[in-house]
Amino acid sequence: MIIETYSYPRAAVIGNPSDGYFGKTIAFVFSNFIARVQLYETPELEIRPERLDLVKFSGMKELADDVSYAGYYGGLRLLKASVKVFYEYCSKNGIPLDQRNFTIRYHSTIPLRLGLAGSSAIITACFKALKQFFGVKIAPEILANLVLSVEAGELGIAAGLQDRVAQAFEHPVFMDFNREHMESRGYGIYHPLDARCFPSFYIAYRKTLSEGTEVTHNNLRARFEFGDPEVLAAVARWGELTTSFMEAMKRKDFRAMHELMNENFDLRRKTIAISPGNTEMVELARSTGVSAKFTGSGGAIIGTYHDEEMFNHLREVMHAHQIDVIKPEIVTRQ
Repeated sequence: MIIETYSYPRAAVIGNPSDGYFGKTIAFVFSNFIARVQLYETPELEIRPERLDLVKFSGMKELADDVSYAGYYGGLRLLKASVKVFYEYCSKNGIPLDQRNFTIRYHSTIPLRLGLAGSSAIITACFKALKQFFGVKIAPEILANLVLSVEAGELGIAAGLQDRVAQAFEHPVFMDFNREHMESRGYGIYHPLDARCFPSFYIAYRKTLSEGTEVTHNNLRARFEFGDPEVLAAVARWGELTTSFMEAMKRKDFRAMHELMNENFDLRRKTIAISPGNTEMVELARSTGVSAKFTGSGGAIIGTYHDEEMFNHLREVMHAHQIDVIKPEIVTRQ
């Protein structure tokens, strides 16, 4: 029997990138793209490579193009580290695992290195497959921690919990990474949200702007730990914006949500260096009347629009600059 599991890209609505700094955020996952993992029993444990793991090319240009698109690492290291962390978690917690071996492989349609949490989606799908194969139950808040430990602990990728929480819950979530709660329990305070109270969202992305999340977080982490007043004030304000956004959702105050999302990016731009291409994409979107902010670390943006006329105008303007625009299909728990 082949076990097939899925996970989805994440869109950060408000509050990012404060999740790694005891802040607050709101995020959801959407099913326009997908990370798929297949696992089935075999005599030996094998991790199968995907297209992104190729080491044979027709020439140097193909190699250079591949690195520009996908970076230097494919998904094999994600699966290998996931299996290791899963095994160690079960061993540490006295969860018995039988001696069966398996073959595991992955495939992902999530655009790479655009701040859509494609790596953690592959890891989350891997954990789901391992859980099902061995009959292990892991609560979503713990699963999110394990996925983060794969990236941050095993692979040295600077990241926060937000993406992994949204992917573990597979539902829009308000996340409060309160320091006391985090230090005493190891995870934040998570509240599922009613997606019907969201405004109309679009997501736009330009593949040529890709860069890893570590580009943002490495600089911000150093400044946060140094106690940079500008960064500390920004993190506090991002938390306030998140709380205000949740209150606006309850009132269905779409204008307020529009303005809060814009402020989130404007504060980020003041606090963190942003590439001209990313700034141009945000300003281009805003020129059509929509709100715009990063979905993650850059390369993709999210915002609100009022009606179909505004959305169609946005798509036309962005398409002229080689920027794709989609309506996210928000995943919610049944």
